[in-house]
Amino acid sequence: MTEIKPLNWTPKPGVGMTVVRRGDGGMTLTFTDLSDATINDWREFAMEHLLGLSGRTRNLYDLRAVKDIPEKAIKMAVEANSDPAARNIRVAVVVADEKAANAIREVAALALPETASALKLFTDINEAEAWLGRPLDQIP
Repeated sequence: MTEIKPLNWTPKPGVGMTVVRRGDGGMTLTFTDLSDATINDWREFAMEHLLGLSGRTRNLYDLRAVKDIPEKAIKMAVEANSDPAARNIRVAVVVADEKAANAIREVAALALPETASALKLFTDINEAEAWLGRPLDQIP
């Protein structure tokens, strides 16, 4: 059995993000806000994990509690997602509704037409988990 990589994350006051290691070795990141403090902390965390990425992984971003998804946060996510190290990541992003999903699609399409990871938007957490559960050799 392979050893699961340490999470190397600790909660910080004023940051609306929690991170837990998934049973499959990936991560679930849950956001309660996308303030500057939160997106800056997330970016630092994400870039650090991209540097140490070895092998394929699955990540779930749960944004259902976030009422407003700022363009700045979407652009930062697109930037991180375009890193060549992200090519081995399957990312499911769960948002509250189709309006939020469409807003993300519009900004992401303008910022970068293609992304390095296999990324899909969902409004249903169970559909996201089912997609993440597919064998990793079936990326995207």
